[in-house]
Amino acid sequence: MKHSTKESDSQAMSTNLKYLSLGILVFQTTSLVLTMRYSRTLKEEGPRYLSSTAVVIAELLKIMACILLVYKDSKCNLRALNRVLHDEILNKPMETLKLAIPSGIYTLQNNLLYVALSNLDAATYQVTYQLKILTTALFSVSMLSKKLGVYQWLSLVILMAGVAFVQWPSDSPAAATKELSAGSQFVGLMAVLIACFSSGFAGVYFEKILKETKQSVWIRNIQLGFFGSIFGLMGVYIYDGEPVSKNGFFQGYNKLTWIVVVLQALGGLVIAAVIKYADNILKGFATSLSIILSTLISYFWLQDFVPTSVFFLGAVLVIAATFLYGYDPKPTSNPIKA
Repeated sequence: MKHSTKESDSQAMSTNLKYLSLGILVFQTTSLVLTMRYSRTLKEEGPRYLSSTAVVIAELLKIMACILLVYKDSKCNLRALNRVLHDEILNKPMETLKLAIPSGIYTLQNNLLYVALSNLDAATYQVTYQLKILTTALFSVSMLSKKLGVYQWLSLVILMAGVAFVQWPSDSPAAATKELSAGSQFVGLMAVLIACFSSGFAGVYFEKILKETKQSVWIRNIQLGFFGSIFGLMGVYIYDGEPVSKNGFFQGYNKLTWIVVVLQALGGLVIAAVIKYADNILKGFATSLSIILSTLISYFWLQDFVPTSVFFLGAVLVIAATFLYGYDPKPTSNPIKA
């Protein structure tokens, strides 16, 4: 009897952690999109900050945060921390190298998001980026042999429809859209589409690695961050070498830039926690809820969006899809694993 009570307690705990990490993810996604868009369009004197350098700083912050978390797990013992890092990273070069693939893709994706938000308004960006839910589901089915039920497929379709309705373009921002040249609109769209496929693949590949090995999720993130910083620095050198040598690595940085960088670093950690306690497709739904939040904040705070009846229809569909995805008509006590 005691055993079953313990089991139900740990089950409740993991459910709480699942929803807590999803809640933090909703907050992080919403604030990142709004601050990133604002920071890329803010009219300022002097050079604007280089997005390629911001990606590198975010990776370095993520490594530092993960080392602190491993230190905490090692009961705050420096010698134990050193041993863990040495055993798990340096003594397992092949395991570490496996992470180079998703890491390179994530670095590309992070750079693409800046390109997208420099060329598209937040609304268009958010709705198009939701295609990653579909790519993630397809990669999950093909790479992890994940079985999606009828309700889950149905919820994916409803979600896509709902998100499209939420962001259905109204007539009012037409003037603002005309300011964007067709060229930059196309560049932004391509950036988002490539990011959708890379996000789906890298997320599922990372989930596969996490579930195949016993390594801690924080160790995995140190490995991801290590390769991410290297790929990021290569990006800085190739694309922004000249402006960096002229005006320095931190040109154009201000308080807002640092907020964007910290939110991006936090995103990597929150996503790692979500993958650990939930899964990739649930992560997509949290992001969808954040779309509704960003749209509301755009309306009430930034005052650059007016919601329509179509928006409310979409909002209801997204929330319905979120609950439908989690609905499991079969008893969950079946211990058989695929």
